[in-house]
Amino acid sequence: MQFTKMHGAGNDYVYVDCFNHETPADPASLSIAVADRNKGIGGDGLILICPTAVADAQMRMFNADGSESEMCGNGIRCVAKYMYDHGICKKDRMHIETGAGILALDVEAENGKVHQVRVDMGEPILLADEIPTKLEGNPEFNDQVVNVKLAAAGHEFEVTCVSMGNPHCVIFVERISDELVLKVGPRIEQDPRFPARVNIEFVEIISPNEVRQRTWERGSGETLACGTGASAVCVAGVLSGRTERKLTNHLRGGTLLLEWDENTNHVFMTGPATEVFSGTWGG
Repeated sequence: MQFTKMHGAGNDYVYVDCFNHETPADPASLSIAVADRNKGIGGDGLILICPTAVADAQMRMFNADGSESEMCGNGIRCVAKYMYDHGICKKDRMHIETGAGILALDVEAENGKVHQVRVDMGEPILLADEIPTKLEGNPEFNDQVVNVKLAAAGHEFEVTCVSMGNPHCVIFVERISDELVLKVGPRIEQDPRFPARVNIEFVEIISPNEVRQRTWERGSGETLACGTGASAVCVAGVLSGRTERKLTNHLRGGTLLLEWDENTNHVFMTGPATEVFSGTWGG
């Protein structure tokens, strides 16, 4: 199997070009194998770049544990880069089908290679049963799950829940620690109040326009960046009155620029996309 390793702000996946190569028969098992950082290629999972009748390409994304997820913000930027750089789609604006719908992406290229992509992440989903979460909405915030109490692993937090096509639980803290991310994160991921599991963002506020984030991703553990998570943080900051609509978000693997546009209600994310290497997998 031919593959390409790519990352968006350190959020790295193994990509398979299903336009020019056969689609893997069992992508869930393949994702587990290739994502292994000791015995495989290494990565946060597997992404298939597939033909589709409704967009320029379809992205299918599998976590390191083999579970399929609806959407990956960093992954979709890399899909756009691969499509452009490898001549499959030489458009400045392309549309990618995902489990969260068809998204529009604007690529920025230099010398024929994409270095940065702006993604229209669509409208955030704020209704509890659509996120989904069993946490009750806060009547002070139109019954949205904003600043709602959540106890986990001996801690009590105020959390805000947002779906960007996949579920997120955003927690603003004074200081992010390994204990929060690596011990509390997996407990919240598996909490029965999140029936589809959940991604957890721990966030430090630097200013109303700047934050620092670490993420525990369902099915993959801590990742160096999470694009849908950064988008959810932008929304959660506005809803809870902590940050403004334009936000610079520093993640462990890089920086993303976010904007929750007041006119369209869409969230826009801009960030890098990088191709690392290509090879043949025979494991």
